[in-house]
Amino acid sequence: MILATKAPKTSWILWQRRIDCSRLTDLQRKLQVFLFLFGIKMLMEQPGGNSVAQRSRAKILEQEIIPYLALSLQEPMRSLPEKIKDSTLEIRLRVGRPVMLVCDAEDVVLTKIGMLSEDKMRQTIQFITRSSVYACEEELRQGFITLPGGHRVGLVGQAILERGSIRTIKHISGLNIRLAKQIIGAADFVLPYLILNKSFISTLIVSPPGCGKTTLLRDLVRQLSYGVPSLCLKGYKVGVVDERSEIAACFRGVPQNNVGPRTDVLDGAGKIEGIMMLLRSMSPEIIATDEVGSAGDITALEEALVSGVELIATSHGDGIDDLVSRPLLAQLTERRLFGRIVFLGLSQGVGTIESIYNGYSLQPVYTYKADKAEQLEGKK
Repeated sequence: MILATKAPKTSWILWQRRIDCSRLTDLQRKLQVFLFLFGIKMLMEQPGGNSVAQRSRAKILEQEIIPYLALSLQEPMRSLPEKIKDSTLEIRLRVGRPVMLVCDAEDVVLTKIGMLSEDKMRQTIQFITRSSVYACEEELRQGFITLPGGHRVGLVGQAILERGSIRTIKHISGLNIRLAKQIIGAADFVLPYLILNKSFISTLIVSPPGCGKTTLLRDLVRQLSYGVPSLCLKGYKVGVVDERSEIAACFRGVPQNNVGPRTDVLDGAGKIEGIMMLLRSMSPEIIATDEVGSAGDITALEEALVSGVELIATSHGDGIDDLVSRPLLAQLTERRLFGRIVFLGLSQGVGTIESIYNGYSLQPVYTYKADKAEQLEGKK
């Protein structure tokens, strides 16, 4: 793969002029190699590289969310304590009710702002749609609008139906602004368990809602796309079917999250059609998608496996017993679609890796309880 980077000019001058290395001293040769590798390191540390500096939620809130709120809401939001801003997950706006922040530990009601008026809601919608609700009609039909940065604004109000399906939403009375924040390194612990003979094997991530399934999937996509030399993993061509724009957080088709240099994203497509389209057009080595569960989803996943593609998918569930007891999800194990099944929970906070199972034998290869017991035994 050819890399273009803002490396120090000296290294590229040495490279481009093809200087006869026999005329260089050992020190000069070492300097040439150092400068070239330093240039590569600079590339990987650029936004979108493998070592992206993570911003706090407070910064994201101030720079990418607050400017879309009604003018009279912006200053009260900016003046909130840093601790509250840095723990904010969602902003809930409902006409006739107070503004509410959904935070890590609890909900925070902004009583000083008072009840949200229709005028404030209308101005917020104007900012979000850039004064063109008509241009966002397709997104309104899906029930959400994506902002730059990948933040998703869910909407409720009066649904306008056409032939039994929602055509658009009018008289919007409620907004749910969800902050998109990628957690770089979320898959560091689990990835070594998902490798067999130096190759990634298909993996299903299972958990109740709000336990970090999509966060883990997103970081797996990123790491597999770059490759992980320390685990002897090459970089894979990854195709993502992002039906709800939550994995790559695309804005106008461009991923706002770092999903890696070899990743192709099909944004807003249904899983069944999206998987087949990627197979036909993008020659992926891995296909990733979120929240499978229908019979059609399972058939499409099986088609991808038959084509020689590995899979990453998520599903709702609560442990191995729950998974095998539900008829549709049980087919994922009966058909041996996944070599590994990762269960997430909340026992040690959001994203706890509760257990990892061999998807073929349904035997655990890791459990948090056993790992904790082993650590305690070692301290005795």
